[in-house]
Amino acid sequence: MDYLKYYFLEDYLFKEVKNNFKKRGYLTTEEFFCIIIWKSNRAKTAIERKLLKFGNLKTVVKKLTSEIFHMSGTEQKLELLIKSWKFNLPMATTILTVLYPQEFTIYDMRVRGQIGICNDFSGRKDQIKRYFDEFLPKVKRLGKGKNLRNKDRYLWGKSFYQDLMKLLKRVN
Repeated sequence: MDYLKYYFLEDYLFKEVKNNFKKRGYLTTEEFFCIIIWKSNRAKTAIERKLLKFGNLKTVVKKLTSEIFHMSGTEQKLELLIKSWKFNLPMATTILTVLYPQEFTIYDMRVRGQIGICNDFSGRKDQIKRYFDEFLPKVKRLGKGKNLRNKDRYLWGKSFYQDLMKLLKRVN
């Protein structure tokens, strides 16, 4: 077992996990929860409990991710996770970002702030439409990098740096 891949979790997700999904048409429970933990380690127990309501975790994760694989259309994939499986927008977009990094990026508080979306629209009835009509185009336009993933990383990194500088100004 190559445990080093878990240390570089993002690389593992965007290379091995994404490719496994494309080959198999579903994720294993381990792969799925690596995505969840990468986004928000504290959410893993709540998501585990949510999914256990549907049955055996291994079976449920395979069903859920197989449904994503067979769903046509990007909006339909996001709708499936939010409406059918009751994921919130940030976690749903995280899962889809790993599986389809050319089509999705993570709906993230730091990135929202960098692109000027001050009001969180996660949980609203129009959240899917606003994600595709407002959030995604702004990330593509305002982020820097050759691909959507790097544009997202740039905006996240910029937010992190600005927060760091605010902290250092307070302590110096």
